[in-house]
Amino acid sequence: MKKMMACSLLAAGLIGLCGSGAMAQEKPLKVLILAGQSNMQGHAHVRTFGPMGLDPKTVPILKEMRNADGTPRVCEKVWISSIGCAENEQVGKLTVGFGAKVRGPKIGPEFTFGIYMQKLLDEPILIIKTAWGGKSLNTDFRPPGAGPYEFNDTQLEGFKKQGKDIEKIKADKAKVTGHYYRLMIDHVKKVLTDIKRIYPDYDPKAGYELAGFVWFQGWNDMVDRSTYPNRGKPGGYDIYSELLTQFIRDVRKDLSAPKLPFVIGVMGVGGPVEKYSPEQMRYKGIHQNFRMAMAAPAALPEFKGNVVAVLTEKYWDMEVVELRKREKKIKQKLGEINNEMKEGKLTREERKAALDELYAETFTPREMEILKKSTSNFDFHYMGSAKIMAQIGKGFAEALLEMMEGHNHE
Repeated sequence: MKKMMACSLLAAGLIGLCGSGAMAQEKPLKVLILAGQSNMQGHAHVRTFGPMGLDPKTVPILKEMRNADGTPRVCEKVWISSIGCAENEQVGKLTVGFGAKVRGPKIGPEFTFGIYMQKLLDEPILIIKTAWGGKSLNTDFRPPGAGPYEFNDTQLEGFKKQGKDIEKIKADKAKVTGHYYRLMIDHVKKVLTDIKRIYPDYDPKAGYELAGFVWFQGWNDMVDRSTYPNRGKPGGYDIYSELLTQFIRDVRKDLSAPKLPFVIGVMGVGGPVEKYSPEQMRYKGIHQNFRMAMAAPAALPEFKGNVVAVLTEKYWDMEVVELRKREKKIKQKLGEINNEMKEGKLTREERKAALDELYAETFTPREMEILKKSTSNFDFHYMGSAKIMAQIGKGFAEALLEMMEGHNHE
């Protein structure tokens, strides 16, 4: 593995975007690693791009994501190798479609992350993405330095009461523990062994630099009552903090990059907890505890200046939340209209006209477009919203670049 080289940010970092043509490599190729579970995969369908143009905050981001004719941008200077999102490895110039493959094309954080990294660096970039849905840090991504998964007393007592074979359970757990950590590391090393397979213009003489790592995971740990039996209490997720701390150490060791800049994407599904609705309040303590545990490693002295936590809650679409609340208020009337059609009092066309009239009375045309077109998946997948996912990717890039720049000025 090549020795990690010093970063070099261009002072005029805003020139260029994805470029109109290939760029000759003059400096070490920037290699960036993205890893995590389903939200790192990304479930924001491209059909949700449009409503971004209705919010002044995201209009500039949308402009970077599209060509002048409205088609998705293809980055000429950013190449990507991705595993986990599709059945086979996906390789090519960065564009849409590198999110979760099912019912796509979709984007994850990689799209705007790559766009803004290239925009600010103005250098060729290679992204290596490894993301699998439904995976935990306590088991699937468990770092080798954390040792084997240890069942707690409550778990063992439960197995005993159920008459289960505890030794077999332990053996089965041992087989799967760390499996996706190893897949991640193995794939990164495989790509680095033959970079030209992914990035045809790679210049071995100029070499490469492992320039950053972004971790965006957490859902499976957050909902795991078994591993974290005290998750609703202060310190209930301390084990996660310890595992993530060891994960950072082990990644740096296994990739021979002792100061590799590391971004932690802190789970923010639901938005800021202080803005939770009455229906969400029962989750408030759990969500806040987990977010604090995720962010905790960034505050450790050993990681000062090279690990940062990005709170993705600040990108949650609160306007959609408010519009859904208003829609909920007309739920009874919506039900009445649907029942009238079932009873034969309204034709299908009359039902549609009645529904359209009700929505027109409740929402402006702009609000209707946001309500109906800005989401494409469940809330735990950040609504499948390009507006949310694009801001997250941009946020990751800005956080990483700030660390890189700080390192360059040391």
